[in-house]
Amino acid sequence: MAKGRIKKTTVDEALPQEQDWFLWDERVRGFGLKVTPKGAKTYIFQYRMGGRASKVRRYTIGKHGKLTPDGARKIAERLAAQVAQGEDPQHEKIETRKENAVLAFAAYAEKFAADYLSLRWPKTGKQAAVLLRKYVAPIWRDKPLTAIRRKDMSDVLRPLRSQPATEKSVYAVVRKLFNWAVSEGDINSSPLVGMEAPAGPPARDRVLTDEEVALIWQCSYEMDYPYGPAARVLILTGQRLREVTALSWSELSRDEAMWRLPAPRTKNKVAHTIPLSPAVISELNLIAESQGHQGRWPRAGYVFTTTNGAKPINGFSKAKARLDKVVASALAEMEHPLEMESWRFHDFRRTLATGMQRLGVRFEVTEAILNHVSGAKGGIAGIYQRHDWADEKAAALNAWADHIAYILSGEDRGNVVPLVKAS
Repeated sequence: MAKGRIKKTTVDEALPQEQDWFLWDERVRGFGLKVTPKGAKTYIFQYRMGGRASKVRRYTIGKHGKLTPDGARKIAERLAAQVAQGEDPQHEKIETRKENAVLAFAAYAEKFAADYLSLRWPKTGKQAAVLLRKYVAPIWRDKPLTAIRRKDMSDVLRPLRSQPATEKSVYAVVRKLFNWAVSEGDINSSPLVGMEAPAGPPARDRVLTDEEVALIWQCSYEMDYPYGPAARVLILTGQRLREVTALSWSELSRDEAMWRLPAPRTKNKVAHTIPLSPAVISELNLIAESQGHQGRWPRAGYVFTTTNGAKPINGFSKAKARLDKVVASALAEMEHPLEMESWRFHDFRRTLATGMQRLGVRFEVTEAILNHVSGAKGGIAGIYQRHDWADEKAAALNAWADHIAYILSGEDRGNVVPLVKAS
């Protein structure tokens, strides 16, 4: 058994033999160098737990080259101290391997998607899981959560700088994953603490002109049920896309001309009532009649559906692309076409709000129609201000529907007809 000081010169001079042989360090008991017949050199630490009668155990420190003799000796000294305190280094190594397997990012992301996103983010959880799989897992792969640093997050976000909305969403879901891991006791702290969140895209301020609204409305008739009628209800009500597309007949009352949107279906989790203008009722009547319900509305099922009421419509991005083509074709046929910029369905909300301002609708009423808990309804004022503006909302939405009818008629009124006369 060779014995001597393990240092660079002795390691370099350790030549392979017919079988494995060991060089044991004379200063740190149990610290050794293993040399194989092929010339591979590995630093090891050999020890016993419980005295001479106990079994000899061997801990692989690492290969020479990746480790220097001095670096390997420091590790051996730490391992010797653990043994002296009755701690088995192999147990720690096994536990570390288990922990790394459990906390490997790709697998942990799937656990997070199943145990948190699907339950807490029912509307956006699937998309959030897709972001993790598409943009994060291919980079971090099986890297343990405990080994991920802020720089690693920067490596994920850097390629997304040209897509600010995606960059912001990826950061948000990864931050939530780490915060959840902390709350579950899987890690002690999030590596994103202190990291500035991406700014995201600039706020949209697109408001459709009367001419653009009229054109989109007319082109929507080129879209069969359910997408055409859904687009028109979006214009008339100003409600969010998912709220309209997942509208259920059970939320509607024809006799009261009212749509009662339950809290779980709203963005801010606040129940909401939307008075139905005659124009919206007309759209709903046509849908009910096409489904064989004459003079009444169904009591259950989704209003806008391709599965006989079983599921709400989806794939609205494809429907929007088809509508854009119809609009583009209509613009091409105009003698003096509009200079129409790109638009989104969500822009209907901003357009309705702006149109109601022109109609003389009070700000509080518009906010109530949009179900915004802000302004006059925010903070402590919202606690004491309990008026629901039901009559005012009905009058405003009726006035907005009348305005849509006017711009569709092509009459030149110079401007909108105000709901109330300016004083």
